[in-house]
Amino acid sequence: MHSIFTIFAVTGLVASLAILVHYLCLSWLSRLLARMDMFHRFRIVIGVFGTLFAHLVEVWMFALAYYWMHHTPNWGYFEGNFAGTLLDCSYFSITTFTTLGFGDIEPHGALRYLTGIEALTGLVLITWTASFLFLEMQRRWNVKR
Repeated sequence: MHSIFTIFAVTGLVASLAILVHYLCLSWLSRLLARMDMFHRFRIVIGVFGTLFAHLVEVWMFALAYYWMHHTPNWGYFEGNFAGTLLDCSYFSITTFTTLGFGDIEPHGALRYLTGIEALTGLVLITWTASFLFLEMQRRWNVKR
């Protein structure tokens, strides 16, 4: 079994990388949308696609961590409708990230801690995206161009 420090370190690293990816994406999108010279409402569509892409990257970061942990001794395992594939890990990750949690896959061991942190991180990043898009709409929705 891994020490609590190791579990916190791995989990903290994955969550920190997801937060960093999100910050960089929103920062880049903010600069891009301000420079775009096109129909003003279409900028918001670009923002939505950009943030969805960021969320997918973040989900896959957690999925890779689940895959690694599941296939490495003493990190825990998944039970239920789970065959151990990377696709299974990405499915579990997206249901956890969005806090949907179907319940057809159950984590055991240290994997449970990463699951809880992913749900919390996903909640924060999704609301950060909603705030970002709201502010962009407020800034640019009624601009005449």
